[in-house]
Amino acid sequence: MRRALAKVALVVHDYDEAIAFFVGVLGFRLVEDSPLDNGKRWVTVSPGSPGATLLLARASDGEQAGVVGRQAACRVGFFLETDDIQRDHDRWRASGVVFEEAPRQESYGRVAVFRDLYGNRWDLIEQADRVAGLESIIEQNDPSL
Repeated sequence: MRRALAKVALVVHDYDEAIAFFVGVLGFRLVEDSPLDNGKRWVTVSPGSPGATLLLARASDGEQAGVVGRQAACRVGFFLETDDIQRDHDRWRASGVVFEEAPRQESYGRVAVFRDLYGNRWDLIEQADRVAGLESIIEQNDPSL
């Protein structure tokens, strides 16, 4: 049996501002933007790798609007892997992304918490095996390190 997580809904205030952030600032790819009934749209974005996409779902009432920016009850609710945390951290900070911290080392790799345009907390993670592999390559090229 094959199963895979296909989409995760993120409640947003506005489709276009969410697209501008995820595609324009973070560099996600716009997968689909199709009109639906009642002014709604089916908008999905992807960080670029195979796997789950983010469904940008515009809040349609006060209850839904109340969870925008608080979808995980102020905890980190989204986890984005990268092959170069320093590159993304530096580029995104320069583009106005709010990071709560500089990248830090953990047992599973390097991580930095950032907030999306609505305040949802995300972990940006560079896996430990990637970090260890890079350190090995650097040491092979420069034994003095």
